[in-house]
Amino acid sequence: MTQTLYGRIYLTAYDTPAHDLYDRTRTGFLLRAAVLTELAIRGNLVASHGDVSVARPGPTGDPVLDLTLAHVARDRRGWKSWIRHDRKETLLAVEDRLVAQGVLAVEEKRSFGRSRREVTVRDASAVTSLQATAAGLLHGAEPAALIAPADAALVALAAVGGIRSVVSRADAHARKERIEELTGRLDAVAPGLGKAVGGLGMTMVAAQGGLGGG
Repeated sequence: MTQTLYGRIYLTAYDTPAHDLYDRTRTGFLLRAAVLTELAIRGNLVASHGDVSVARPGPTGDPVLDLTLAHVARDRRGWKSWIRHDRKETLLAVEDRLVAQGVLAVEEKRSFGRSRREVTVRDASAVTSLQATAAGLLHGAEPAALIAPADAALVALAAVGGIRSVVSRADAHARKERIEELTGRLDAVAPGLGKAVGGLGMTMVAAQGGLGGG
């Protein structure tokens, strides 16, 4: 099973009973945030005065990370703008990577003249195990400051993305302080990253309502 943050986010967002992602639009945003976070954790990206820039050029050895790293090297934006940018391309790149790793099977289908991807996880039990692990981090007693940034990001993104297999509606209220602490953990990785992730919910609502979202 994949160990990258973006791979874990993708599988966390997979609905095993439905044999599909719970929401492709939302997952695209979550993956963008996961890729950027992973690059920041690795030290490839830094933020200063609101702009994100490349601190350590690629290649990283990972085609998904390298794709985003190349984009950031050509432009200057803040975290929020980068999360909104190229989310569809990132989603497809992640799926292709997971297919290459043997984690996913993808079949292109056409319906009413439109193409769509049908994705199937090869090991559903590994997905449910990952979702349970993420939920355990949410409910655990370990101080947020001691949780690895990638693990904190996993829970923070699951919460803002409304992934109910990890964060139920009841949890979103009852564990609100814990979620905020884990999200804030990302600001220690790069200034402004936690704030951008925490505000992602409104961006996703706008995108799905046809009001923008990149």
